[in-house]
Amino acid sequence: MRVEDRPRAGELGAYAPDCRFFSGYKPCRHKRLCDGCPRYEPRGTRILLVNLDAMGDVVRTTALLPALKRKYPVSHVTWVTLKNAEPILRYNPLVDEVLVYGPETVLELEPRTFDVVLNVDKSRRSGALTQRVGARERLGFGVDEHGAIVPLTPAAHYQYWTGLDDELKFFRNRKSEQEMLAETMGAEFRRDPYVLPLSEEEQAFVASRRRAWGLDGAEAVVGINTGCSELYPYKRLPAAFQAQLADALWERFPGVRVVLLGGPEDAARNPEIARLCRAPVLETPCTEGLRRGMQYIELADVVLTGDSLGMHLAIGRGKRVVAWFGLTCEQEIDFFDRGEAVLARVGCRPCWQRSCDRPVKCYESVDLEELLAAAARMIQGVREEKDRGSHRTG
Repeated sequence: MRVEDRPRAGELGAYAPDCRFFSGYKPCRHKRLCDGCPRYEPRGTRILLVNLDAMGDVVRTTALLPALKRKYPVSHVTWVTLKNAEPILRYNPLVDEVLVYGPETVLELEPRTFDVVLNVDKSRRSGALTQRVGARERLGFGVDEHGAIVPLTPAAHYQYWTGLDDELKFFRNRKSEQEMLAETMGAEFRRDPYVLPLSEEEQAFVASRRRAWGLDGAEAVVGINTGCSELYPYKRLPAAFQAQLADALWERFPGVRVVLLGGPEDAARNPEIARLCRAPVLETPCTEGLRRGMQYIELADVVLTGDSLGMHLAIGRGKRVVAWFGLTCEQEIDFFDRGEAVLARVGCRPCWQRSCDRPVKCYESVDLEELLAAAARMIQGVREEKDRGSHRTG
């Protein structure tokens, strides 16, 4: 125990500021005074993780947590993220504290000192925060005196260069984003999956929806995640194509139910897709919040999607996933042996462009039969898993 972490004597007794349950504001969850408390747990290594990028990146970064716990077995993890991403980290057993980025949070962090600060974002905002916070060690990315984003240690050089060298990022790199991130942070890479749990209450909601919508009797439930962030609209397949996909799934795979998934940006689009379908597709609500959206994804056995937040949520929940890629890099995505990538048939991919002046776009060049063939393999995998389960319980 460090000197600054020892229990401190006050006028009315001792208190333990290093206990992970102690806030100094009110009694902790165990409702005990610190003197002689058997529930005392030291924070150990104090870790600050800075992650202010897209929500899909936040989901993917949760795969770093098991490696951090192996490296720092006794530790306390504080995660700073944006308000829209905070729900992703709820109920995560490997995160002790979530702070929503803003002026008050920056002030709150000023008097604190961490043993290690890890910045996973290659951005000025995250880099500046990383270098402003008191820390014994800083890993990942920062900013220099010119305002340029720079790697903070040699271990971050490879991931750093994938942002500068398109030839490396698009064609030569074979590492997943998780592998590069673990390497950057000096953590052992074991291909850990995302950490994205549902609460007991959320699991009960999923079970009730499955019963109410008659999904329990389906041979497999296939979810089509129809949309994507407005930042990269070319990750979205045309509505007519998605209706054609839903119809083909219904016609070719008897016993399969098709559900439409999406976020707020898909609230008007999903009813349009449903109207174009001959298949009796089930529309899930799109405007009930991120956590509820995760629960609707949980209804599915297989998810067909673009490279989007929905894809990462489906991977995080252990779904079988078929994802199509146009402008982004499929080799950076790990499906954990439960998914496949289908590539748009264009010679210019990947490009990471937000706009395109080519007459034929990548989202118009995805082959329906390739998607269906991959979906067939995923559905077969679901059947085999259910067969094994019935044999075990028979």
